[in-house]
Amino acid sequence: MQAFREAEAYPGPSLIIAYSPCIAHGYDLSQNAVQQQRLVESGLWPLYRFDPRRLAEGKAPLQLDSRPPKRPVRDFLREETRFRMVERSDPERYKRLMAASQQQAERTYAIYQQLAGIAVPADDEEAAGTSA
Repeated sequence: MQAFREAEAYPGPSLIIAYSPCIAHGYDLSQNAVQQQRLVESGLWPLYRFDPRRLAEGKAPLQLDSRPPKRPVRDFLREETRFRMVERSDPERYKRLMAASQQQAERTYAIYQQLAGIAVPADDEEAAGTSA
């Protein structure tokens, strides 16, 4: 909810990117919140906010809200029929894609973690509240 309030309060365009599953994902949609949590824990869907107003405070505009991945990507992917179909049709390709997905999830989180740690000195005008 915090992200929605921040987006609404921003004096300009705001964008919220949300994960929206459908029946084709192949799991019981009544378990959607649980599946979304698994997705975040796998690192495939890191939670973050970007707010340029944080620059005036000397903070990084990117704020990473999710913790480092703690669930293997394969555990998430095995919960959805759409991925199990690939495993059944071409097991070798599935293994390659699984390894690449795990590596990409870890790399993406590491990059976001670095970006969230960048502190940018506030502009004198921004700090004084006189920027346009």
